[in-house]
Amino acid sequence: MPYDLKSLSLPRLGTRGLALLVRVLENPLIGPWLVARLKRDAGLTRLSASDVTEPPTFFPSQPSDDPAIPALDAFDADDSPYSDAPAPPPPTPGFAFPAAEDFTRAYRAGRLTPQDVASRFIAQWNASDTGPRPLRAMIAVREDDLMAQAAASAARWREGRPLGSLDGVPVAIKDEVDVEGYPTPLGTRVRNLGPAARDATAVARLRAAGALIVGKANMHEIGINVTGLNPHWGTTRNPYDDGCHTGGSSSGPATAVASGLVPIALGADGGGSIRIPSAFCGLVGIKPTFGRISEAGVPPLVWSVAYLGPIAATVRDCAAAYAIMAGDDPLDPHARNHPSVSVDVAPPRSLTGVRLGVYWPWFRHATPDVVTRCEALLRDFEAHGATLVDVEVPDLDLQRMAHVAAITGEMSAAMATYHPARRAEFSLDARVNIAVARSLSSGEYVTAARARTRAMAHWRNVFRDVHALVTPATGRTAPRIDPSWMPLGGSDLSMTTDVMRFAFPPNFTGHPAISFPAGYDGGGLPVGMQVIGRPWSERLLFRVAAMAEQLVVRRAPKRWYPLLDA
Repeated sequence: MPYDLKSLSLPRLGTRGLALLVRVLENPLIGPWLVARLKRDAGLTRLSASDVTEPPTFFPSQPSDDPAIPALDAFDADDSPYSDAPAPPPPTPGFAFPAAEDFTRAYRAGRLTPQDVASRFIAQWNASDTGPRPLRAMIAVREDDLMAQAAASAARWREGRPLGSLDGVPVAIKDEVDVEGYPTPLGTRVRNLGPAARDATAVARLRAAGALIVGKANMHEIGINVTGLNPHWGTTRNPYDDGCHTGGSSSGPATAVASGLVPIALGADGGGSIRIPSAFCGLVGIKPTFGRISEAGVPPLVWSVAYLGPIAATVRDCAAAYAIMAGDDPLDPHARNHPSVSVDVAPPRSLTGVRLGVYWPWFRHATPDVVTRCEALLRDFEAHGATLVDVEVPDLDLQRMAHVAAITGEMSAAMATYHPARRAEFSLDARVNIAVARSLSSGEYVTAARARTRAMAHWRNVFRDVHALVTPATGRTAPRIDPSWMPLGGSDLSMTTDVMRFAFPPNFTGHPAISFPAGYDGGGLPVGMQVIGRPWSERLLFRVAAMAEQLVVRRAPKRWYPLLDA
């Protein structure tokens, strides 16, 4: 079948133009005509015209079978938990991001205490938000609570009884996820229900491993775009170039990790919202199999494309945080009766036996810098034992349209409590997206669910021949922050489509996907690579990412706020 994704050429609007567009869209007389025009320009009207006859699949739940992955090298066969694991191998050449084990090693040796780290975090967070270009990684930090957590952790270390591999390690939580004692406004100013009464399951599991929950990280309002520009809480900035976007919607978690404020953060991903900011900021981020990490305690923004996952500076930390959070949870109907959770302790010596699929027309549909770096890393994988296999993924444009219908339709329903009564309090780009989403019919939503059934069948066919499929993580590197968009926002749907080109299928079908560093473009901005796997094959995805980590020379971000250095 022919490759059917197209680059879009749509108008680019600054704040004034976007405000005018919003006024017209919300006008009851001419708004419906303009909404129909926007849907047609974005190709969404083709969804209704699609010949999709399969029965609908409303949630992308996958069979609970252990995935078939290549046999482990003997060197990789240690299943011991991270807390009992040997020290990691020496870092590869280049900048070494501090990892969780660097914190716990310092505590064990008595060189540093969790209280020292908590105090430094508060000082460095404040420093990161000073000057003409504040990073705006965090929106809320309860300093007394953080210092109390640190004191409890310090006592455990003095007594030689740490809770686990993250005891005393600072972790930031995306504003989309409940943390006891913090409100969960979802990046808006309209949702003010007071502090959460309890932690989300994922946060509770991190806390049970000893993590210092430092506070709530910024996000794109209601997770509805890919930049991180938030007029309510401030726009996050990319630590590699603070004139560029971090990526969204898990913008704050990525900025916090890439700037050194924390080694690990919890993100959420409905259409690339973990993997896009991870790629833009040179980090590792995983969107697990649907339901693998419980959504209990996450106020619903979307339902059928919702995923939690960690963002980290290193593969090892990302895998450790994933292993702590993943697993069955009776509070989430989609997080039950899953295969056991396991990750490799050591990085692989080779990728021998791993069959990596490449759909070349899709892979090369990106800017030259992105394609060049990702192809080079792909050839490095081949040199280290991986077998590259040409594959095809049919109906990608149908999957794109259906994903847009699912995610925007569900976000519109989730925000119905507040919109339209308080629509003027939403940001401009959120109002545009909600206006378009409210025009979607129940028939279009059902057609999208039928398209999911077909898409899942296509991907099952792909994975009959390969263990995973490789793409760039994004179609371009981080876009620059347009001054004409500040502080209220702007619109560039062509850019948004480029950024999301490789992200949407795993959200739609339920497959796991990981983003990890592949190098840098000519301007020094990070380039990310993505690997999409069979259901429950996160262990293999981490193994491929760990191989990349040994091959790619990392660079230090320009904005760096370390916690381990005096």
